[in-house]
Amino acid sequence: MTARRPVRSPASGADDPEVTAGPPIDRPVPGGPAFGARETSPATVAALLSYVRSRGGADAVTATLDRAGVRESVDQLTDSAHWSSYDTRIRLFAAATDVLGDPATMFSVGAAALRNGLTPSVVLVLRAMGSPRQLIRRLPGAVPQFTTTSTMEVLESGPTSATMSYRLHAGYTHSRLDCQYAQGLLTVVPTLFGLPAAQIVHDECESDGHPACIYHLTWGRRSRLPWRRGRQADAGLELEALRGQLRGLQSAATELVASEDLDTAVDRIVGRAAHAVLAPAHLLALRSATGGPPLVRSSGLAAADADRQAELLLGGGDLGPEAVVVEVASARRSHGYLAALYGTGHLGMGGERALLAAYAGHAAAALDLLMALEDSRVQASRAAALLGLAHTLASAADGTEVAAVVADALPGIVGCSSAAVMTWDPVAGLLQGRAVVGLDERSRQFFLGTPLAAATMSEVESLVRNRTPRFISEQDSSPPMRDLLAVLQLSDVVAVPLITGGTFLGVATASWRRGEAPDRLDGDVLARLRGVGDQAATALDKARLLEAVRHQATHDVLTGLPNRALFSRRLADQLAVAGPESPLAVLFCDLDRFKEVNDTLGHAAGDELLRQVAGRLTGAVRPGDTVGRLSGDEFALVLPAVEDRADAERLAERVAGCFVDPFLLDGAAVPVQASVGVALHTAHPSGDQGEELLRQADTDMYRAKERGRRLGAERRRG
Repeated sequence: MTARRPVRSPASGADDPEVTAGPPIDRPVPGGPAFGARETSPATVAALLSYVRSRGGADAVTATLDRAGVRESVDQLTDSAHWSSYDTRIRLFAAATDVLGDPATMFSVGAAALRNGLTPSVVLVLRAMGSPRQLIRRLPGAVPQFTTTSTMEVLESGPTSATMSYRLHAGYTHSRLDCQYAQGLLTVVPTLFGLPAAQIVHDECESDGHPACIYHLTWGRRSRLPWRRGRQADAGLELEALRGQLRGLQSAATELVASEDLDTAVDRIVGRAAHAVLAPAHLLALRSATGGPPLVRSSGLAAADADRQAELLLGGGDLGPEAVVVEVASARRSHGYLAALYGTGHLGMGGERALLAAYAGHAAAALDLLMALEDSRVQASRAAALLGLAHTLASAADGTEVAAVVADALPGIVGCSSAAVMTWDPVAGLLQGRAVVGLDERSRQFFLGTPLAAATMSEVESLVRNRTPRFISEQDSSPPMRDLLAVLQLSDVVAVPLITGGTFLGVATASWRRGEAPDRLDGDVLARLRGVGDQAATALDKARLLEAVRHQATHDVLTGLPNRALFSRRLADQLAVAGPESPLAVLFCDLDRFKEVNDTLGHAAGDELLRQVAGRLTGAVRPGDTVGRLSGDEFALVLPAVEDRADAERLAERVAGCFVDPFLLDGAAVPVQASVGVALHTAHPSGDQGEELLRQADTDMYRAKERGRRLGAERRRG
């Protein structure tokens, strides 16, 4: 990578005063930023110290802190809730440059931030922008997640270039080291999408008296050929970020439910929020379960400000557009609110709310559990069982395991004869048994194989509609339910709905045989079942998130089709069994003049066209065939067990036939054609031949496209 440096840069000589560590410099004037000394994100400091450690080891880190005159430890400086001052940032930058003896240190720190400083949640939010151009347009909103002392503005952006200004706020002295760091960061943008680092030109710098630093970025265009894009590295970055995000969520769930008391839990909630969503300040405002004063925790706010804003939130007030606020609520109750606060005029990147809400959901479940535990300390055995269940659920891998863990724990916690967990299918309108304990094998198989329909069983319809617990007995139940209880040899059932985020997930049931039920089911029994049900709902929701992440990692977000990674895996699986007796065909499909649709009707119409194309292709193929979207307007199909080349060509004609009828876009019928290429594999596989087949099909597709162009030209001449 090459980059043009500013006219005056640390590379021009070691005498630059900003390179030599020394007394504190660039101090902000009184009355500066709204957040005072909280001006530098811990992510920035973590990126710096990580780079110093990689270059010079632990001794270099210690020397950097000493030269900068920083008293805090590395753990304190990089704690997610600890923001440093601008002055501290520049002193650390200067000290690191001096310790490593490299005038370009800060440019390198910025360029290495992707692997050293960005948390998985930030990587996911940035990658969600879809392209370098879209990300750059949103970068001004990301600045307050890293510093409150500067403002960025996008002056111009295109598919492969952009121009930005970066201005330090009044009251601060500009540092060329900070400018170098910003330049390094900007070069990383294309690498988030599998492209080489950007080239940067910086001829106007605030340090040279210009009103702002102006950065001109250029980067390469993505190749139309998927195997030339470096998609493996691209996908690996996203998968690692997704895994990191999942580990964070799982760790948060385990850590919160393991809290020994309420104070510890709320402190952890604020710390976890600060790690999930970078912001200068965070606020947690919880209502008292006993009617006392609210419980308030914050980072980055004075106590008086935190109390004032908490009162406003709990009273139904609005903190303004610079605050990202989510409710801390479970199916049982609303505990209060969790907020990430930015400076005036800063609105974030747009993905912060979902990240913050994920942690708030775990916090609500933990608060429910802790409040229940505090109310029932005298029942030590039950509290231990609930806590053990929470730990077990935190490591459950999927919905089936969650259901099994909950059903197995219920008899010991509630004191019932048998227990079950059922999940709701909203499309079919059915409750389906997922796990049951306490029944004989014949009854167990009958229960798991007999879904309960809301349309024919009033008890199910009531649970779904009212979302409140139901007490069911053989004396006053509906005829279908009475028949079910008779087959299962049960007399009484308590059913608690499992709800999270307003979504009905299913029910947990505690049941008894005739003569075994306690005198009252609406007191302690219901309270215990509800406590377990809340944990079950949270665990099931986490399982749904895991499934969604797995699906997102292997499927195209726009069309729902397998992405290139999953398509290649399925192609490899089919190649393993393909041969002379079972030939395999690969089709490569590319839309003709797709760019014209985007240019004339807009990108929303282009996206809708791709969704409709995916639907037509899926409907045209046989069971067992695979349709995937490789990228852009390129689709590919794996057709196993074709008879011969002629059979593959017939299937290709069927695919081409998907484009005979026009597509309805924005109320207008739009004709769209496609070119289809065919590659046939008949020999026994010798290694991974998937990419070679795709190349052959791609080449054949371009031949078909060229034939179509010649035919069109001949028709126009005729």
